[in-house]
Amino acid sequence: MKTIQRSIFKVTLLLLVLGITGCSNMTTRDKNTAIGAGVGAAAGAILTGGGLLGTVGGAAIGGVIGGNAEKSKK
Repeated sequence: MKTIQRSIFKVTLLLLVLGITGCSNMTTRDKNTAIGAGVGAAAGAILTGGGLLGTVGGAAIGGVIGGNAEKSKK
C-alpha cells in the first residue's frame, strides 16, 4: 500500500511542477496560489500518510495562504 501512495504522490508532484512551469502568463497571485496549493498538498499527504482528505485539505489551505501572501506584503 505504501508503494501505491508514494507513486501517487510522485505523479501528483510531477503534474504540479509541469502545470506551474506551463503557465508563464500567470499573475504573481496566481503563481503564489498554485505554489501554496502544491506545498499544502504535499504537506497534507506527508502528515496524514497519503490520506486523501489530508492532501486535499492541505492543498485548499495552502492555496488560500498562497493567494493571500501578496496582500500581506503591502
